[in-house]
Amino acid sequence: MGPPGTGKTLLARAIAGEAKRPFFYASGSEFEEMFVGVGAKRVRELFAVAKQHAPCIVFIDEIDAIGGKRNPKDQRFLTMTLNQFLVEMDGFQSSEGIVVIGATNFPESLDKALIRPGRFDRHVVVPNPDVRGRVEILEAHTKKIPLHEDVDLEIIARGTPGFSGAELANLVNIAALKAAVDEFVAVTMSHLEFAKDRIMMGAERKSAALSEETRRMTAYHEGGHALCCVYTKDAFPVHKATIMPRGQALGLVAQLPARDMTSMSKAQMIAKIDVCMGGRAAEELIFGAEQVSSGASSDFEQATKLAEAMVTRYGMSEKLGMVVYDKERESGETRAVIEGEVKRIVDESYTRVKRLLKRREQELHRLADALLKYESLTGEQVRLAVRGELRELRMSAAPDKRREAQRATGADAVLESPRAVGGDSGL
Repeated sequence: MGPPGTGKTLLARAIAGEAKRPFFYASGSEFEEMFVGVGAKRVRELFAVAKQHAPCIVFIDEIDAIGGKRNPKDQRFLTMTLNQFLVEMDGFQSSEGIVVIGATNFPESLDKALIRPGRFDRHVVVPNPDVRGRVEILEAHTKKIPLHEDVDLEIIARGTPGFSGAELANLVNIAALKAAVDEFVAVTMSHLEFAKDRIMMGAERKSAALSEETRRMTAYHEGGHALCCVYTKDAFPVHKATIMPRGQALGLVAQLPARDMTSMSKAQMIAKIDVCMGGRAAEELIFGAEQVSSGASSDFEQATKLAEAMVTRYGMSEKLGMVVYDKERESGETRAVIEGEVKRIVDESYTRVKRLLKRREQELHRLADALLKYESLTGEQVRLAVRGELRELRMSAAPDKRREAQRATGADAVLESPRAVGGDSGL
């Protein structure tokens, strides 16, 4: 069990390869059809064949499709497949010699009778990889493609917390494709960074025609976010700031924690809300309260959701105490208290951020000017721009990098195709 793309199916393949025994694969969705009884019949047929080839392995992918919790209100035929599956796994007749493996990314939905001892005895959690795991996965996927000497996979691994194995494979494929399009003989660090940013922030919309007024508003908006990242004590470091439209956004600031995070402290949550409010605060400071834009709607949504979670789930409100609340089921009086606490947290954050940006207005102008000039800045370039130490950046270094890559590999040909990465990028 685990999130999508972490390697659950791959693990089953590996077990089959190591065991060197017959392997039977089925997807949970393959059992059911429109006719009553077809699912139960297919379960019987599968296990009948498995018994003939025992010892063997039976792997059911997406087992929640047939193993979901039963409900008395369900139609009888909806539970027939699951009932037959339960009987085959641990019924009156023995299934000795058959190892059954199931995979799901929704373990909470499984019926208790299915996951009890005697049926699925062992529950193996396959989480997203940690830093060391990400390095090894990147190494595996880059074995078949030429890499430039400037590539450091550990830096990429540290900058991709929460990525699954499938997402890392996709990252390498995108980088190889970018190198081929740019006519490089090897994948460089810039290609891997490009791929990482595309997955994390969306594809660039270079064709979007924006007025100078909109670009300036966006530069100060994103500059406000980035400045809060730099000067707010518990905020995660800024990874990249850009006013290049990506996806549905006109610009964005991406943050990356210094290490893999399993939880957040109250101070970190408040800092995150501060960063969310930084865009609107910068607009109001520079353009006035009457000229603020609608671009902060998603920021407000994030800030409100996080503040509400602090109050209703994490016990971080003195008024409501350390109690979990379901806002939809509470009385009108309790909902009013919850909404009041959420508004207090967000309002205090906005006041705090406005004071910060007022004190750092000169730094905000520097950062906005740098964004208007270069459109995209790395985290280090943001910090240099804030201090007024950002030197002239080269707008395009592609030709020089191409020659460097050719010298590094001793080759004259270009990277022909990203197919060198391999066929199936999923794990």
